[in-house]
Amino acid sequence: MTEEITTLLDKMQAMLNGFIFLLPNMLLALIVFAIFFFIARTIKKIVKKLTRDRRQARNLGMVLGRLAQGTTILVGLFIALSIVIPSLKASDLVQLLGISGVAIGFAFRDILQNFLAGILILLTEPFQIDDQIVFKDFEGTVENIETRATTIKTYDGRRIVIPNSELFTNSVTVNTAFENRRLQYDIGIGYGDDINEARRFILEAIHETDGVLETPAPDAIVVELAGSTVNIRARWWVQPPRRADVLDLQDRVLTNIKNKLTANGIDLPFPTQQILFHDQTEATDGNRTRQREGWPAGKGQVPQSRSISRSLNRLAEIKVQGNGSGSTKQASTTEE
Repeated sequence: MTEEITTLLDKMQAMLNGFIFLLPNMLLALIVFAIFFFIARTIKKIVKKLTRDRRQARNLGMVLGRLAQGTTILVGLFIALSIVIPSLKASDLVQLLGISGVAIGFAFRDILQNFLAGILILLTEPFQIDDQIVFKDFEGTVENIETRATTIKTYDGRRIVIPNSELFTNSVTVNTAFENRRLQYDIGIGYGDDINEARRFILEAIHETDGVLETPAPDAIVVELAGSTVNIRARWWVQPPRRADVLDLQDRVLTNIKNKLTANGIDLPFPTQQILFHDQTEATDGNRTRQREGWPAGKGQVPQSRSISRSLNRLAEIKVQGNGSGSTKQASTTEE
């Protein structure tokens, strides 16, 4: 028993001696790796700084910066391991990375997926930093495209972090993809107003607004005969298409349209509902060609409408007569 304990202590002592022997190499390896890590970060910053003012090369610069950073760290890791383990060869490291890569791939599948998606986004550039995008329920300006996720700043000052794989595999609306952007708004005028005249006033109001592009030309088209209004869709183009400019110009265009239409007597009616009191059950019973659900009447003979006031007076008279004779007569529904 004593001999076994002695053997164990000897082994522990040997391990401790070996650790102490390797300690200078380990410290040197840590220093070397730290130097390479610092160099990698510096390379990334330099590449990013060089491409910061060049919109087209910004994303490519970020990709190259990250690749250079990763490569430098990998080289530093290999040199550090070589210092600690002098017998380590490059082929051993490649084999180690190959074996561990499979395990890491399963363990960090989502992270690798987002990383690759981020690289592809930077290379294919469906959108860029400072673009204004809409993704599902989120809308804002792209702040940064990082390794794992893309961050956008919403217009009300919030930050949204979206995984790169989500952005790469789903639809994204880029509001600032082109220099010009078309805006539109539906304007409801009364059924008694002249459509061509209202259309002319709308176009005049749009043309008189500073900032609206002459080319492509604005237009105004009828898009709906609604329950209370005839809806005319006004469309115009703006530049630049950023959110603040769009809202500012839309405010001025709609203000001018409203003032122009009201100044020229064009009605902008509220939603209304018309209730018609008329009796068709006897005069047109069984004849659907003469039965109409609304007014005014079309061509041909149609049932005559009954005044609600006269109907109420007639009902009151019948009520009085019924009380006077001690019996109640049923109100007639025939036309007077």
